[in-house]
Amino acid sequence: MGLRDYTLFDVISRNARLYPQRTAISFEGRRITHGEYLARVERLAAGLAAAGVGAGDRVGIVSLNCPEYLDLYGAAAKLGAIVLPVNWRLSADEIVHALNDGAPKIVLADAEHQPVLAAARGRLSSVRLFYAFAAARAPFAPYEDLLCSEAPVAEAGAGDEIGYVLMHTAAVTGKARGALITQRGLIAGGTQMVHQWNLGPDDVQLGALPLFHITALGLFVAIAQAGGGTALSARFDPAAAASRIAEERVTVLGEFAPMLGTLLDKAAEVLADLSSLRIVFGLDTPDTIARFEAACPEAVFWIGYGQSEVSGGVTFAPYRERPGSAGRPALLSVVAVVDDLDRPLPGGQTGEIVVRGPMVFGGYWNCEADNAVTFRSGWHHTGDMGRFDEDGYLWYAGRAPAKELIKPGGENVYPAEVERVILKHPAIAEVVVLGVADAQWGEAVKAVCVCKPGRSVGAQELIEFVGQRIARYKKPKHVAFVAQLPKTANASPPARPTAPR
Repeated sequence: MGLRDYTLFDVISRNARLYPQRTAISFEGRRITHGEYLARVERLAAGLAAAGVGAGDRVGIVSLNCPEYLDLYGAAAKLGAIVLPVNWRLSADEIVHALNDGAPKIVLADAEHQPVLAAARGRLSSVRLFYAFAAARAPFAPYEDLLCSEAPVAEAGAGDEIGYVLMHTAAVTGKARGALITQRGLIAGGTQMVHQWNLGPDDVQLGALPLFHITALGLFVAIAQAGGGTALSARFDPAAAASRIAEERVTVLGEFAPMLGTLLDKAAEVLADLSSLRIVFGLDTPDTIARFEAACPEAVFWIGYGQSEVSGGVTFAPYRERPGSAGRPALLSVVAVVDDLDRPLPGGQTGEIVVRGPMVFGGYWNCEADNAVTFRSGWHHTGDMGRFDEDGYLWYAGRAPAKELIKPGGENVYPAEVERVILKHPAIAEVVVLGVADAQWGEAVKAVCVCKPGRSVGAQELIEFVGQRIARYKKPKHVAFVAQLPKTANASPPARPTAPR
């Protein structure tokens, strides 16, 4: 480890020294102290090293949230290995693509996702060993087999700037790309949140967002840096979340619509006490935010802008400070808006949002051509549009035409990926996929289709056709059939930003 490096393993070790008896993780009635968490991380690191995992090697995981997931993040930080967290909402083919793209030596899975991986075993050429957290069946070995090594493992010599998490982002052109996130970026992101929200050892976050998501990982790192704890849940359930907030005195919650609305509904139904909350961070509707403020008048709803490629958020602000904005640049983030020639634009003018600083990711995995474009002119080009007002607040203005993106419930869906699947249906001749406003999810996927002469298909049948081939959250919620799509002079469909939202 280098003289000036600081890793998540350093954070875990520090907490074990300073707060050994305080709760680091609670999960399904179990409590793991900071001292115990360090021991778990070291034991797993030893087992992975004995299995041949070293600096730069990938370890895949397909699982709902569990303490072992967080153990892996800690063990990889010590070994200099790369965690490949796979979105379990993806289809089997998409899961295979993510794993083959990252080429892990080892894959870990929970009981629910063993069958998918077992069926795909023959297509996962890089994977030498499979381990399951429970009820292991061939080709899986029991996870406990990884915890048998007594040999001490030295911290890796790899620095905090190398790849640490390979997180696959939405598929711009039909195939998801792996964003290589560094420990330096995550620590910088956590530092911003600690500073912004004045986090400390008494803070507890509700870990209900999936740990394959950058927001979930970023909040865990931030709370760990503050010496606080994570009330972990396998997945978000509004009734269970309301109870956990009351029982664990949760202070910090990350959410995407419609999570907060359903949480407030259940809390009112069961009379759960949400008064411990002081920070909720996410994306939601003004009406839901107003409901939250009425129910928890001592708490603050925070908004921001970010993406996986910048290790989380780069702008923050309390919602009421400038409603509708995405906040102001955070402590360690340099954020600008540029024109088509990458020249900085003055306040009030709309252009592409660009970022530089320690939070910028290491690049897309095995995509050097994409990296050259993304990192041109000394900035990370986000593909999102925005403007700054006279007080330095960022106002999000949609996606750049080259990166048109739909975000139902905080997930990323690229129209090109959905269009590619719809065009495989034998009845479809042409399609344009776009995002439309949705009261529940913020945005929903809509497909506008032209059928081949003499062919037809029902809307629900087409929706299910898509849901069987890619992640179900990517399938259209709405389908419309038209006689023809409007074309530009070169016979291409119109640019998506002109489509009704």
